[in-house]
Amino acid sequence: MASVFRAGSQLASGSVGFVTRRTALTLALSTAGGTAVLALAAGFAIGTHWSARNVSGDQAAVRVEHDYAIDQLGKLNASVAQIEPRIARLTAQVGDLRDFEARLNTPRLAPRAPATPGAASEPDTSATDSEGEGGPSLPPRPCSDLTSSSGRHADAEHTGQQLDCIAATLSALEQQTADHAIAYAAFPGRMPADGARFGSPFGNRTDPFTHRLSFHPGLDLVAKTGTPILAAAGGRVVFAGEKSGYGNAVEVDHGNGLMTRYGHASRIVVHVGDLVLPRQYIADVGSTGRSTGPHLHFEVLVDGAPVNPAAYLALFSPTPHG
Repeated sequence: MASVFRAGSQLASGSVGFVTRRTALTLALSTAGGTAVLALAAGFAIGTHWSARNVSGDQAAVRVEHDYAIDQLGKLNASVAQIEPRIARLTAQVGDLRDFEARLNTPRLAPRAPATPGAASEPDTSATDSEGEGGPSLPPRPCSDLTSSSGRHADAEHTGQQLDCIAATLSALEQQTADHAIAYAAFPGRMPADGARFGSPFGNRTDPFTHRLSFHPGLDLVAKTGTPILAAAGGRVVFAGEKSGYGNAVEVDHGNGLMTRYGHASRIVVHVGDLVLPRQYIADVGSTGRSTGPHLHFEVLVDGAPVNPAAYLALFSPTPHG
């Protein structure tokens, strides 16, 4: 995961706003209708032009015009055929991100990440992060505002220009949406063990071995030995092996200071350096290390400090867990 997930570390301290706004969805939906209208208009214009030439023009010239019209209409139809599935994918992706943003910005009781030195520092914006860009801030230009060309084939050329504009607009929206989809994939809120029940919570508790008050830095998810442990988010495996107190453990770095830890595994199936996707199989539930029975000890860490995993899991669960 080479990209920087700038939104991730804000979860424990407040709401996060994705840049994917209503504008993206509106543009995608309007583009869907626009391509159909443009294709219909192009076909009608080309057909009308050819019919007029067929009545009064030379037959050889008419044949040339006819072949040209068919060629242009075929190209326009091909452009529409390429654009339509992109619109469908973009609309679905924008919908998923908007749903997640709504859940993310819903007021909730969640602990704040412990303050760490330098946590409020400005992000590095050196030239190594991105190429230089700039210019005046102007609203997007509707593709229908393009100036029509003149000449015999103006209708087909104008329609082609509009389709090119729509394709370029879609590319920009797809890039913007992809950036936020990566950030979405890096939020460690997916359930790491299907069918598990919630056991010992995050925070102070009575230690099961010493029976004294102690701090529990994670959330216990009780499940049978061998239950698959799944990555709560996409990232890179930075530790896979035996860890004091945790038994067999896996640690996944999600970027921007976010990391998850999975303890007491009976078996580990990933290695340090592996890239994992959200909910990818990484280990099996067990009872290794400091454990009284089979369960998954799940931690979320922000800049190395543990925060309550329940606040993250709640973002991806439609119903609260008790």
